[in-house]
Amino acid sequence: MLVAMTLAGLFTSRVVSRVTIESTAAATALFMESFLSPLVQELTTNDSLPAEKAAALDHLLSGEAFQVRFPHVEVWKEGGLIVYSGTPQLIGRRFPEPDGLVAALSGTVSAQYTDLEAKEHVERAFDDEFLEVYVPIREDLSGRIIAAAEIHEVTGPLKEKLFYVQLQSWLATAALSGLLMLSLFGIVYRGNRIINEQQAALRRRMEEIREVSEQNRLLKEKAQRASSRISEMNESYLRHVGAELHDGPAQLIGLAALKVEHVRRAKTGEKQEQELRAMASALANALSEIRTISKGLMLPDIERLPLDEVVDRVVRVHEQRTRTKVTVDFRCPDQPLSHAIKICVYRFVQEGLNNAFRHAGGEGQTVTCLFKDSVLIVIVQDSGRTGEGARVDLEAGLGLTGLRERVESLGGAFRIHRSESEGTRIEMNLAVTG
Repeated sequence: MLVAMTLAGLFTSRVVSRVTIESTAAATALFMESFLSPLVQELTTNDSLPAEKAAALDHLLSGEAFQVRFPHVEVWKEGGLIVYSGTPQLIGRRFPEPDGLVAALSGTVSAQYTDLEAKEHVERAFDDEFLEVYVPIREDLSGRIIAAAEIHEVTGPLKEKLFYVQLQSWLATAALSGLLMLSLFGIVYRGNRIINEQQAALRRRMEEIREVSEQNRLLKEKAQRASSRISEMNESYLRHVGAELHDGPAQLIGLAALKVEHVRRAKTGEKQEQELRAMASALANALSEIRTISKGLMLPDIERLPLDEVVDRVVRVHEQRTRTKVTVDFRCPDQPLSHAIKICVYRFVQEGLNNAFRHAGGEGQTVTCLFKDSVLIVIVQDSGRTGEGARVDLEAGLGLTGLRERVESLGGAFRIHRSESEGTRIEMNLAVTG
């Protein structure tokens, strides 16, 4: 832009300067021709001016107003002949025709700065630069060019005028270039800001995508690990159930089968009755253990129950089974939940209360349910003190590891805190949408 401004300024300055010089020359030509032409009409037929015409020119051009602005005036004819001059020794002599003279004799007003090397100027020892204006002089009747006037105009006023004209042209060029530069700067600045904002948005988006991708990767790995561990725990659970059936009901049923043979071999009715009572007791105990194991495997129908009833049901079953007291703090609004969440809450409370009974004798058992910022929070805790009541072997479960996997499979978080003074506290946080 600076180079373009400089070139445009130089070009404009030259054009304006040339136009100013030409307009000055045209004004000077019009002014001088108006009083020179009547006095040189004799040059139509002669190559010299009559003495009275020359004297009239001397008198006219010697005025102070003319001398200040036009110090030298010559009248030329074709062939470089000077027929009149303010310097008498040049009259009647021939010199090489200047370019301006050739143009004037062809009918064109021309202007140029003085060529100080020209022969006619060397003889007069010119050392000041003038503006030479060449004006064609025409015959009154025919309009034919009969001579040309060379007018030397002082350049001081012209140079001052040119200075202000060039200054104005440079200022205009600089102002326009400045406006263009400001406009371009504004466009580039705005475009750069938009690009930066878009790049920042893209970087944020890429960072979000990276974070989401990393979360997806971690969730995928967690799901794979959970699936693997759940498969392993299911196998372990099945082995445990098989062992429970084998060591409990199967042994009692086997004992009952032996009692059948004893009944057959009994020799007295009393002995037979005794063996039958033992067999009935073994079968009753086997049936009781099978029912206990079945209750741990079966989940009650909770799909249509609200969350408070789900929690109440598992608490009541635990209280009946263990003959202990459970405190419930339920502060959840009535909100529809998926069946998977209800199952998760049921198993969480069930396993938490079972652990509280096993390890703390059922002392200080508390279940807390609440919502906080669309997050379901369920807490099961005990006081940590060992109870005096009889401990019973509850049905086998998946344990805390199974609870963690179940909660995390639904996108939740599982935490456990143990303290000798405060007991054990397990907590699940599960985000609930819609």
